[in-house]
Amino acid sequence: MSRRTALTLTVALALGTGLAVLPGQAQAATVVVSNSTDLTNAIKNATAGTVIQVRGGTYYPTATLQSTANGTSSAPITLTAYGSETVKIDGSSLPSGSWIFKLTADYWNVSGITFQNSPDSAVVCQSCTGTNWNNVRTINGGDSGFTLTGDGTVNNIVKNLDSYGNYDAAGHGQNADGVAIKFGSGSGNLVTGARLYNNSDDGIDLWSFSSPVTIEHTWSFGNGVNRWGDSAFEGNGNGFKLGGNGVTVAHVVNNSAAWGNAGNGFTENSNTGAIVINRTTAYANSKWGYYFATGAAKLGKNLAVSNGGGSVSKGSSVTSAGNNWDSGISTPAFKSTDASSCYNARASDGSLPATTFLTTGSTTIGATMN
Repeated sequence: MSRRTALTLTVALALGTGLAVLPGQAQAATVVVSNSTDLTNAIKNATAGTVIQVRGGTYYPTATLQSTANGTSSAPITLTAYGSETVKIDGSSLPSGSWIFKLTADYWNVSGITFQNSPDSAVVCQSCTGTNWNNVRTINGGDSGFTLTGDGTVNNIVKNLDSYGNYDAAGHGQNADGVAIKFGSGSGNLVTGARLYNNSDDGIDLWSFSSPVTIEHTWSFGNGVNRWGDSAFEGNGNGFKLGGNGVTVAHVVNNSAAWGNAGNGFTENSNTGAIVINRTTAYANSKWGYYFATGAAKLGKNLAVSNGGGSVSKGSSVTSAGNNWDSGISTPAFKSTDASSCYNARASDGSLPATTFLTTGSTTIGATMN
């Protein structure tokens, strides 16, 4: 008798003839939850292939939701909203300094959930491999909204994330980023289709992450502005902070835009690696559009307009070609400088809202804003 058959038979015998057979250990389960206790237990007790569907409503856990259970590449663990219902997990009832959701696990798919009002970071994935985050929101938290961290952080995809309004009061705003991929290493990590805005520190921060991260089709705007009336405010407000703490690593940013940030639009932040910045736009940031003064960045087909510090600060090791600050390259006109449509709801597939903001129609320079 196979182990699976034996397990199923044992469960059936325990229930009695004619009663439903519950999933045995070898069978994946679909678990539908509608309260915080069941949600906590489902996340904690998940096994490879488990599907956790969360009914609509607002949940107030009293302890961090966390798991160390691994899925597999062929049988990931899924945490998702039930159908098209609206799910919010609110950290207002958590102890001071708590995160809402922590994974130290591999092969999870998380989608359709808002994590809000966290006392500290909303979502932290530590040394995770093969996780997929889709149509998730991390908003109004007490530190960075979404975090990947730790060595062994490999092949994680963050898609169509909205992360905004995050502010760390204890640090006077100097730590809360929209996305923080920090203090770790691991290849194959991708951020795509994100909106990272109105956070107290940076839109995305790759401080002390020593492996290349790819960012594409991402908007970072309005970060580092003191929206909290903090008289000692210390938020930096870079759109894309691409290093720091002595790392030398070739991060990649494609087809993305930074505007209205209190710092630089795109910055190496002392990373001397060969960062690649391709077809991006920096508009109306308070400091430089592009700050790459010490490293060996490769800047190509980028567009900088109306930045307070100027278009670009670049060192002698930077490769610069096809950008509107390069000789012989003209600056195309924007179709619109009204950003209001960028706050609209996402498309039905979760992609960024349609906009003409900062678009030019050019096929050779600047972000396409989609």
